[in-house]
Amino acid sequence: MNRKNALAAGVAAALALGSVTVVATQSAAAPRPTAATGTSVARPGAGFRAMTADARGEAIRAADRNAAATARELGLGPDERLRAKDVLIDADGSRHVRYDRTYRGLPVIGGDLVVHLSEDGTITGSDLAHQGAVLIAGTTPKLTAADASAKAVKHARHVKKAKAGSKDSTLVVYAVGKIPVLAYRSTVTGEGETGPTSREAVIVDAASGAALDQYELHQSVTGTGNGVTVGQVSIETTQTAGGYTLTDAAHGGTIVYDSYNSPQSNPKQNARIFSRTTNSWGNGTTSSRESAAVDASYGLAKTWDYYKNSFNRSGIRNDGRGAPAYVHMDTNVLNAFYDDNCFCMFFGDGSSQNGNTPVTALDVAGHEMSHGVTAATANLTYSGESGGLNEATSDIFGTMVEFYANNAGDPGDYYIGEKLNMSGGYMRRMDNPAADGKSLSCWTSGTGSADVHYSSGVGNHFFYLAAEGTGAKTIGGRSHTGTTCNNDTFAGIGKDKAAAVWYRALTTYMTSTTNYAGARTATLQAAADLYGTNSQERYLVSKAWAAVSVGTALPDPGTGTPTPSPSTPTPSPTTPPSGNALTNGGFEQGTSGWTQSDNIITNSSLQAARDGSWYAWMMGYGADAVESLSQSNIAVPSTGTPKLTFWLKVSTQESGSTAYDTLGVKVDGTTLATYSNADASSGYVQKTVDLSAHKGRTVKLEFAGTEDTYLSTVFLVDQIAIG
Repeated sequence: MNRKNALAAGVAAALALGSVTVVATQSAAAPRPTAATGTSVARPGAGFRAMTADARGEAIRAADRNAAATARELGLGPDERLRAKDVLIDADGSRHVRYDRTYRGLPVIGGDLVVHLSEDGTITGSDLAHQGAVLIAGTTPKLTAADASAKAVKHARHVKKAKAGSKDSTLVVYAVGKIPVLAYRSTVTGEGETGPTSREAVIVDAASGAALDQYELHQSVTGTGNGVTVGQVSIETTQTAGGYTLTDAAHGGTIVYDSYNSPQSNPKQNARIFSRTTNSWGNGTTSSRESAAVDASYGLAKTWDYYKNSFNRSGIRNDGRGAPAYVHMDTNVLNAFYDDNCFCMFFGDGSSQNGNTPVTALDVAGHEMSHGVTAATANLTYSGESGGLNEATSDIFGTMVEFYANNAGDPGDYYIGEKLNMSGGYMRRMDNPAADGKSLSCWTSGTGSADVHYSSGVGNHFFYLAAEGTGAKTIGGRSHTGTTCNNDTFAGIGKDKAAAVWYRALTTYMTSTTNYAGARTATLQAAADLYGTNSQERYLVSKAWAAVSVGTALPDPGTGTPTPSPSTPTPSPTTPPSGNALTNGGFEQGTSGWTQSDNIITNSSLQAARDGSWYAWMMGYGADAVESLSQSNIAVPSTGTPKLTFWLKVSTQESGSTAYDTLGVKVDGTTLATYSNADASSGYVQKTVDLSAHKGRTVKLEFAGTEDTYLSTVFLVDQIAIG
């Protein structure tokens, strides 16, 4: 496969972040186009075909049969194996296969990937949480499992160490960072933030015991509220010999149980199924235990229907199976969570802080079930920026479920948990996340260090702006403000299109380590897939990301000119100096005069030219690569002080001052200047190279790019002149 054709055009779009250099997800989702083409094509269901359970199973088995060949094609090592997790098929027959990876039989954390194939089975691109092959010195740990458990307890953040214990210390390969390491993954339990048996995953280095990562295993929504008030609704039940049960056969056999205040340490301990002799449930107040169960059943059914009717997704794992739900968990618990280990959901009854109102609001049910969808697809790690994206995904789809249900008692809006009687009237706001005094509205370098429920604000804010645009609005009877981080103003693409973009990005391009820059890449690619590369939808998605300080806006396809955010220096188009000894130094005649090792000269709208439409796009693979762009028979002026000038923009996933990826400027094979990832810039910067030593000679000019194994750097070159 042509290396350049495996490059994700979206990666470099995400790299246009200036000082934002940490991008964990490296994408190879689509060929880098040689021309800016594309038409607006609206595809229902985020572009995916509906599949029966049998068809999906066979597609996964076929992907498993091809796993070895796929691994070789991707350049993975001989000790690595792929296991198919899911398959999505586009309307045109293209497939997107999600794989998990092992190394010598050990699970690889951060080793997940998505492979994209045409209808005939040809690989057209890939998205890898860890780019390239996994290689570690050995699989024999210095620490024992018991040692690792003790270290895990010591490093735990979310449980009280004096009351914590660790179990299930499992040897893994941790490939989230740049260099994979042998590690242990342990589960630490004890009294903590989510109750007396909080659970936290802790990953420690198998040699030193140093903490590599830790995160809560309960993905929760916590808050206070004033009740579950969906009103009188229709719910699906099952008739039995003695009456009816809250078993929803129409939605995968979802069963709602009464946890009967079982402790969080064993929330199924006293559980019993809800049953009645008549098919009438609850009285609308907490005096009946059935009332919370009705809300949960209704909310989960609406969530199922939303995913099915919007994206052809049949349940959490797309296998037609419903996840059981338990209401009335424990006592005084302001919490609800999805647990992928038991494939089930739990809802607390609130506490005295909110009048003991059950935490079973419609958007909460959608939120929790959507955690399951995330676990079954991108499996976004529940820490750092990926954790914020995980929470944002649940807020986004919980909100979309609320709109979809169109319930008069709980109209759709962009407030999260507004029916939970919070002291401020809501748990989170997507239109203005920072209004709660804790959540983040704008991305900063510290976003990954914030609690995931607060860092989710960046994703929530993006989604609101992408859907609704800027400006004040009243939605669902509530005031919404479309403020931005860069004072920009623009229209939205509508909530349904925005949700389709997010769903496709989540299920097709995101991986466990995707961060906000990677999410921008994924959504831009998803928007291109659904509506066209030059569509207004894709352009406005880029505007919404720029409005929350993630990247810059793409060129407006309506005008073909860049639309940078106010904080971004605006390039001032200039004409190359007269008497340019080069042919086609601005690339506006395409490849004329130049020799290129690959499709380097382009007018792709994924990046902006310094002037005009065409420019040279070099490197950006995130893997070992070399490229060359050259022109021969150039007559260097024989008088004055001849010089080479050009404009260069460097965007990188690397950090620090070490030169990992380089672009050399050579004349007749001699390197006269070198630029690297350490020269990253927010815009084009003019460079000058003295050619006095070549005065009066006919020479060959070459730009030579080199990239190392990990993390990508993009070099954009335009307006080259010799005079």
